[in-house]
Amino acid sequence: MSDHPQAYAFPQRTPVFTAVVVILAAVLCGWLINRYYRPAPEFNIRGAANPADFEEAARWKFTAEGRAQALADLRQKEKARAESYGWVDQPKGVVRLPVARAMELTVRDHARK
Repeated sequence: MSDHPQAYAFPQRTPVFTAVVVILAAVLCGWLINRYYRPAPEFNIRGAANPADFEEAARWKFTAEGRAQALADLRQKEKARAESYGWVDQPKGVVRLPVARAMELTVRDHARK
């Protein structure tokens, strides 16, 4: 053996390597968390493009009034369908009844049983 002790012999260098490994593991975990667990930014359709760039059929989505009008139109169509007769599947003989009439028939059929 020599008279000069090694600067980083086995017992002395173990804490240094352990500290380096722990720091690298913490950095890797932080990077993975940042990469995979951060929520994606929300897509803002108004910031994506000029509304004039979209076709007329899609422009209603850009204003509150347009969305409210589309909802009112949808509810009006649904109400008209709910209050009218019509074919759902004519070859199979499936029809659409007004809701009030369907309830009357259901009550009548249930009363027979």
